[in-house]
Amino acid sequence: MIRPRKMKQVELTVLDRDVDGVIEYLGRRALMHFPKEEDDAVPEDQLADTGAVRTDILDTLEKIKAGAVYLGVEIPTEPDESSKLPGPDEVSLTEKICSRIELLNEKENETLKEKKKVEDALSEANAFSNLNAPFADLDQLSYLTLRIGRLGPDRLEDLRSNLADRAVIIPLGSGKDDDRILAASSRKGRFALDSELKKQDFVPIAVPEGYKGVPGELLSGLQTRLEGMEAELKSIGVDKKQVKEEYGPVLVTLHGSFLMASITEDLKHRLASTKSVYVLSGWVPADSMGKLVEDLEKRTEGRVGVRTFDPNEIPEVRDGKTKVPVSLNHGAFVKGFEGVVFSYGAPLYGTIDPTPLVAFFFTILFGIMFGDVGQGFVLFLAGILTGRRGIKALSKFKNYSTPLISVGIASMVMGFLNGEIFASEELFIRPTRALTGFLTGHPVDRILTLMPLTEKGGSVTKLFYFFGFTIAVGIVFNSIGLLVNIVNQWGLKKYEKALFSKTGISGLLLFWYAISIAIRCLLGGRFAWFDGIGLALPVFCIFFGPLLWRAFAREKPVLEHGLMVFIMEGFVEILETVSTYISNTVSFLRVGAFALSHAVLSFIIFKLSEMVMTAAGNSVAGSVGGSVAFLLVMIFGNTVIILLEGMIVAIQVVRLQYYEFFSKFFTETGVEFTPFRFRREV
Repeated sequence: MIRPRKMKQVELTVLDRDVDGVIEYLGRRALMHFPKEEDDAVPEDQLADTGAVRTDILDTLEKIKAGAVYLGVEIPTEPDESSKLPGPDEVSLTEKICSRIELLNEKENETLKEKKKVEDALSEANAFSNLNAPFADLDQLSYLTLRIGRLGPDRLEDLRSNLADRAVIIPLGSGKDDDRILAASSRKGRFALDSELKKQDFVPIAVPEGYKGVPGELLSGLQTRLEGMEAELKSIGVDKKQVKEEYGPVLVTLHGSFLMASITEDLKHRLASTKSVYVLSGWVPADSMGKLVEDLEKRTEGRVGVRTFDPNEIPEVRDGKTKVPVSLNHGAFVKGFEGVVFSYGAPLYGTIDPTPLVAFFFTILFGIMFGDVGQGFVLFLAGILTGRRGIKALSKFKNYSTPLISVGIASMVMGFLNGEIFASEELFIRPTRALTGFLTGHPVDRILTLMPLTEKGGSVTKLFYFFGFTIAVGIVFNSIGLLVNIVNQWGLKKYEKALFSKTGISGLLLFWYAISIAIRCLLGGRFAWFDGIGLALPVFCIFFGPLLWRAFAREKPVLEHGLMVFIMEGFVEILETVSTYISNTVSFLRVGAFALSHAVLSFIIFKLSEMVMTAAGNSVAGSVGGSVAFLLVMIFGNTVIILLEGMIVAIQVVRLQYYEFFSKFFTETGVEFTPFRFRREV
């Protein structure tokens, strides 16, 4: 399409009970562009109060995320295509699953804490097990306070609960009737330990006087308790695995549903509403309006009001306060280059869509500067592998698939013309001679010679012709940019810029006439008297254009900023016009320079490979070693060319697009059409 898709502003009036379904439909179909939140003009008192619902949804999402992290389940960052808004069943199921996971998590954490206490106590006890000091004195010598005695089984849980993290209580008995326990705490907590033991009727066990070290049953009791903790953790691990297998996929599904609900509530919070009605206002492509209205009427059973407006019917658009979003509709080839355009800026609504031109010139310029059949095939193959049907691991580079395929093909075509394949200029000699001999009767080694060699055939002269060709490409490139700007300005009713600016008709006539003089002089002609008139007329229009337009439009004062400012601005405009056109045209010599540098670099790689092969072939390894050395140098050299020079050429092509093409007509950027959708990655 020459221009972006036509847009309409749509106002949907929806009942409260239908709004979630309508938003779900819009989010799946990605049809409506809503204003940015900071651009919303909805008064605060008309906004929907969805705070409580949003908070509940966010809390549920946090619970699901916490449960997924605990189980080791990976959850997506956006809803899946199969996700749907949660209902009462999903809410209750989520509560059930999250509660079970939380209990399991708490149980594991408590067991881990208890295990840590036992490990610390056992470590301290082992440290003093062989100490040659009375057991009664250990409390004075270590950081550990130990109490051994008897406690009724019915008091054990109360004691643990009251002491909490301040002490560890370990049963030492092996049977149900054996009520011996060990209580251990830090020295700082010994007073709290003794106080609580007294409340629970703790009866100390007397350790024989003079007994040295730590009693063996104490150590064995601690070890038994530690083994019990480890067995319990192992059992929890089994339960955790079962829960993950049973509820892992369900958590992923529920997370997508509640994430969709969160996005829905965020949008509802920005909408104008009453207690029973919501109003959704945004931009929709005109060719999608019929389908949109038909589907919404079916979904709501006719309970939807639809109002549409053309952009020129909206006062804010006519005044320039609001920009209509731009939606481009391209095939696979052109669509791959939309990123080049939108990285510079979105075109204004109603202007010419430059993307097809960008796709064409990007491909041609890259191919000219990077001509090699083998290296181009590598780029082509990279485009195939990063495409939809390529390697899944490379899918994140899918946006580069089409450009890689197109520039790969262009490079292969240019490589065939100059006879290069993987930096070798010899493999295509016979096929090229056969083809040119059949077509013209004069066989040549290569159709296009870039290397400045002084061989028969005048390759240097051909090289100058090639540079002249790149200048011609630049003239066409700049001319198209000027024509696009003239059409755009005329369509936007900015007639002054379309007629008298340096990028308008006056500038284009000056550029074309200057080029015609240059071509005539190169062909043996000379500068004539009428050429002065031909150059002076567009210069006069550029210089006096603003004055003439203000007089024609009856705008006063005619000299808006005074005579001196007018004269200075006019001279500066003329100087800038001349310098810009010269630099923009000469800039395309870089296309020939990069094509030449590519050929020279390929020549160096090939010759270096031959030298290495000759040197290795004369060694002990013989011809096999020479062939291996030749192959290694060729692989390394071609890899460097593809990665390094390929990137440099791509940067230069983008630079030519931005500065020599976009600068002609991208005087004001528009707004990209970004429809509301649940999934950002489509």
